[in-house]
Amino acid sequence: MDTTAGTPDGVSRRGFLTRVGAVGGATALYGTMEALGLIASPAHAAEEAGDFVPLRPGDLPAAANGTKVAILGAGTAGLTIAYELGKAGYDCHVLEARDRPGGRAKTIRRGDRLTDTDGVTQTCTFDDEHYYNPGPSRIPSHHLTIDYCRELGVAIEPMVNANAQGFYFHENTPTVNYGPLASTTVTHRQAKADVYGYISELLVAAADQGALDTVLSADDVDRLVELANSLGGLSGGRYAGNNRRGYSEPPGAGDQPGTIAGPPPSVSAILQSQLGTRFAFEFGFDQAMMMWQPVGGMDRISAALASAIGGRRRITYDAPVTRIDNTADGVRVTYRSNGRTRVLDADFCVVTIPPMVLKAIPTNFSTGTKDALAVPVGANSGRMGIQFKRRFWEEDFDIYGGVTHTNLDVSGIYYPSTGYFSRKGVLVGYYSGSYTNLPVPERETRALMQGAKIHGDVYHREFDNSFSVAWPKEPYSLGAWVSWPGGRGAAYQHLLQADGNTYFAGDHLSYYTAWQNGAFLSARKVVSDLHARVAATAS
Repeated sequence: MDTTAGTPDGVSRRGFLTRVGAVGGATALYGTMEALGLIASPAHAAEEAGDFVPLRPGDLPAAANGTKVAILGAGTAGLTIAYELGKAGYDCHVLEARDRPGGRAKTIRRGDRLTDTDGVTQTCTFDDEHYYNPGPSRIPSHHLTIDYCRELGVAIEPMVNANAQGFYFHENTPTVNYGPLASTTVTHRQAKADVYGYISELLVAAADQGALDTVLSADDVDRLVELANSLGGLSGGRYAGNNRRGYSEPPGAGDQPGTIAGPPPSVSAILQSQLGTRFAFEFGFDQAMMMWQPVGGMDRISAALASAIGGRRRITYDAPVTRIDNTADGVRVTYRSNGRTRVLDADFCVVTIPPMVLKAIPTNFSTGTKDALAVPVGANSGRMGIQFKRRFWEEDFDIYGGVTHTNLDVSGIYYPSTGYFSRKGVLVGYYSGSYTNLPVPERETRALMQGAKIHGDVYHREFDNSFSVAWPKEPYSLGAWVSWPGGRGAAYQHLLQADGNTYFAGDHLSYYTAWQNGAFLSARKVVSDLHARVAATAS
């Protein structure tokens, strides 16, 4: 076979295609292979449109069958890469420093232990049926995460992301006075009724005064007034409160119509409270309902992926990587296991270790790669799961799932969307970076103090125990997610490409940072890029 035909300057076809793949990725490589007549108008045509096409048995050329890939990290990205490459017959092995799969997509249950970088160890003492997710905790319907749950048979259930019965709570600060509603618990439904009501009233007043005549036609002004009356629940163009706010005495039987909660605060008090600024949370593309969660905890997805790729036959746990070297014909990974230093040799390597951890591991990566790995930083955040002896939020406040949003340093209190009517329950007492540098006992003390400002002394009386994760101190994460100072610039672009025989993947190499969806997307990109390269060099 003529290995130089159709290639520039007599470069071998294999060498030429390898360079194309290294520079342009899978899409460029498939297009070049098609132009050279090496593949038919492809079975992978969707790749050219940017869609991922799962590999199938037989997609791997016979000459490359059994190509060995070392995958570093058994988080969502690493497990997905092993799962997808395995479909085509790649020989994948995953090294994971922790004792379980999932990475940051973990679930904390009774008996779980965590030792942080300060050397402090916590052991979870929740009751057996209770848990919380300290990392990813919700899945929008449009994320790939749902597709993998379906494919892997992971059952899902609704996760209540917004609840009209939940609270907003703003406490005055040295720089901001929130007015008469400061330090007052206001339900979501009351805040929305009042904010929408008064804004709608102001729109109607502006329309009646002719203030919109220069920007809207007369018909459109009438339509806007009709919309405002409906949106705000106005009466005669005015907002005076209505049953959208709820009832101080609920309707009953016979001659008991109920008493509508009110009267509403003044428009000035509502504006000064700034409660309306909280509504944007629910409008976010990745936050709008419906939201979902795996039944039994977020780590069910990781467990299903790990099982699908072969479990411990394909994954070595408690195996921290100590060195990575590109070699002339592959990659050599050095790691520790059972007190011994061991070596894993492979044709390729995919690194999903967070860059904050990876940059401290000795490698022979290029200077450009090492410089790129030094740019991203770990986000400062953490979560505490608090078990209470009684589900007072349900029994006393009628809150079943959802979030209380506050300017207190807890940021939000997340009520569980599972275990309804159980005697005990675990809620997320904070989702915040304000607690990560506090000693573990002080985290608990402060979280209870802050929660009591919203829920009252019941927060102390019904307290049982807690468990907190400070992600910047989690040894193999060193951050809740990865942040790119200044945005996704040259360092981000550099890590999208292979360094020799080593590729990089993770949610931080996507536009869905901090979502499992980003890890799935990044994994798929690397699977396509690596497979295209192998297919080309095996031709």
